[in-house]
Amino acid sequence: MTVMPSLRRLVLIVVSLASCACTLGAAQPEAPEIAPAEVAQRWAPALVEAVPHIRQRPDFCGEACVAMAMQGLGHDVDQDMVFAASGVDPALGRGVWTPELKRAVEHLGFDPGPVWERLDHEPTQEDLDRSWTAMHTDLVRGVPSIVCMHYAEGPGSSEHFRLVLGYDPVTDELLYHEPAEDNGAWQRMKRPKFQQLWPLRGSEDWTLIRLRLDPKDLRPPIRAEQHSAGDFAQHVRALGSVMPDGFTVVVEPPFVVAGDEQAAVVKGRASKTVRTYARALEQDFFERQPGSIFTVWLFQDANSYYHHTKELWGEEPDTPYGYASETHKALVMNIATGGGTLVHEMVHPYVHADFPDCPQWLNEGLASLFEHVSMVDGHITGHTNWRLSGLQKAIEHDMVPSFEWLMERSFDQFYREDPGTNYAQSRYLCQYLQEKGVLREYYRRVKENQRRDPTGWKTLVELLNIDDEAVFMAEWQAWVMSLEKP
Repeated sequence: MTVMPSLRRLVLIVVSLASCACTLGAAQPEAPEIAPAEVAQRWAPALVEAVPHIRQRPDFCGEACVAMAMQGLGHDVDQDMVFAASGVDPALGRGVWTPELKRAVEHLGFDPGPVWERLDHEPTQEDLDRSWTAMHTDLVRGVPSIVCMHYAEGPGSSEHFRLVLGYDPVTDELLYHEPAEDNGAWQRMKRPKFQQLWPLRGSEDWTLIRLRLDPKDLRPPIRAEQHSAGDFAQHVRALGSVMPDGFTVVVEPPFVVAGDEQAAVVKGRASKTVRTYARALEQDFFERQPGSIFTVWLFQDANSYYHHTKELWGEEPDTPYGYASETHKALVMNIATGGGTLVHEMVHPYVHADFPDCPQWLNEGLASLFEHVSMVDGHITGHTNWRLSGLQKAIEHDMVPSFEWLMERSFDQFYREDPGTNYAQSRYLCQYLQEKGVLREYYRRVKENQRRDPTGWKTLVELLNIDDEAVFMAEWQAWVMSLEKP
């Protein structure tokens, strides 16, 4: 940061000298090569001040550059908001390219000017100086530029966006913010080196790329409430390091879907199942989306399911259907067994985010309810499923525990102390409440009453006006026995 005050002093000195020279009628030098002492007479000092530095997220160099400029103009815009303004599909798992960055800056209210200068020959020094002079002219009037250039010298160097903010004629250096480095603020680069790295060679031509950030009608975007489009793009990008070949990726907020069936099939499952029931769960039950982005892995058959769980995580599933992994932020499905398990597992990350202290019986009861699911009158609705037969047999043999006992089971106890009916009893209590038209209200009240009623039993008694648990149990069992097996 000590560079900036010295450059400000230099601006005053050189401007004063230029004014004197102009008054004296001094002629401009005509030599084709500008000596260091003469540089100040050709390109004056320039500095766009008060621009903060932002370290880019992976592959978000262009987005970070725009965010720096927006923040320098007093707008609370981050690189994820710039990515969203570009309209790039986050399922591509990458940052913006130049046409998309142009679209983003225009959407945000900048005039980027002529972005591409294409040449049918290798740029001459005259070409480079002409383009640099245009950028310098913008810097003098306080307008920074984003340039796309080679990251470094040498063959194979990647293309990279940098934010150019100033010029020091005494050292003949550009000042820029380097988004790829933590300490990337106010970096310096000799002008000849910059001009060497700037041209990008195509198959038939050369191109100089520059987006001036000339503010015209700035329109800061709205920040995403939770997961941004940038978050999803970063998630997909990270998946690329482990993603097996032959998988299709679809972003369906708040999930990312990856499957090895045909692309059209994966996309259909993502929209018809994941999107439909995620929206329905949010509408009817959950005020908060999962705090982390979960990947929904849809393996096409048992062979794929067992092979890929071993390959990806070194695990062997203990169920042939699917499971949720908080550790891997994954919902893992053998989709050949049907979509019921998928919706079941989708419920768990929602419950974890929306109601962290939800009693385990209710967590599994809701999830199991939606194993056989459809939309009825615009609401997610569970239907009788395969768990009915075992529950009816348990009722016939008087093997079903009381609801109060069931609801008191802790997370571990629910699974460890299961007489074989915990899932089914929880599920069919939820279906009973659904048919009474009070399931959504019950969930809301249990969440509100969690401190005074951590199991949900008192809330159930109050909601249904239960005077005698034994009587209620008999009524519920009679209802279960009246259901027909699917």
